[in-house]
Amino acid sequence: MSTRAVLEVIALDAGDAVAAQAGGADRLEVVTDIAADGLTPPTGTFTAIRAAVDIDLRVMLRLTDGFAAGEVERLVRAARELRAAGATEFVLGFLDGHGGVDLAAVERIVAELEGAPWTFHRAIDRAADRNALRKQLDGLPGLDTYLTAGSATGVDDGLPTLLAEAARRGEPGYEQRLLVGGGLRLDHVPSLLAAGLDGFHIGGAARPDGWTGPVSTAAVAEWRRAIDGE
Repeated sequence: MSTRAVLEVIALDAGDAVAAQAGGADRLEVVTDIAADGLTPPTGTFTAIRAAVDIDLRVMLRLTDGFAAGEVERLVRAARELRAAGATEFVLGFLDGHGGVDLAAVERIVAELEGAPWTFHRAIDRAADRNALRKQLDGLPGLDTYLTAGSATGVDDGLPTLLAEAARRGEPGYEQRLLVGGGLRLDHVPSLLAAGLDGFHIGGAARPDGWTGPVSTAAVAEWRRAIDGE
């Protein structure tokens, strides 16, 4: 089993997925509506991507821009439909109006996932208390990853937080992998690797022509080489 660092790439369609896999991505985050920072994709988009590639897919469960859960039962139905279509990994994360984790919403949706692996996404970067959020989520079935920049404003500002949290890995609430994403650049990679961080998430960085253009196999391959220390 490979122990190399994980490279996750955002995919909006099957073309993105094929290019990302060819470039060396280990996993895709499947979303739609990137203008809203990524929402739940149509089931047909997921099935097209699933048919096109054989790497892991994590599917977003998020209906509206922002970090409120909104209509939880709609999210539950979306999760149910995606699971029926073959989805086995997910991405979610919700805050209440005070910046605390919306535990009721998260638990309701996680119950529908029946132990499937999932990532708590960058809502953690908007939390009033990151440590408290982690402690509240500790022990939820399937939670194996936090997608975070360490700061709401990106990795440049969040680097000290990322390094501090990496040093706590293994403590209660800190067993999960840190998947670093949000303003991540290639020049951040060496110091993150040196701190033992082993997960990297890119979106726009995989698209030289911006979000209106496709994922570039060459761009993903450049990240793969950097993450592998080549």
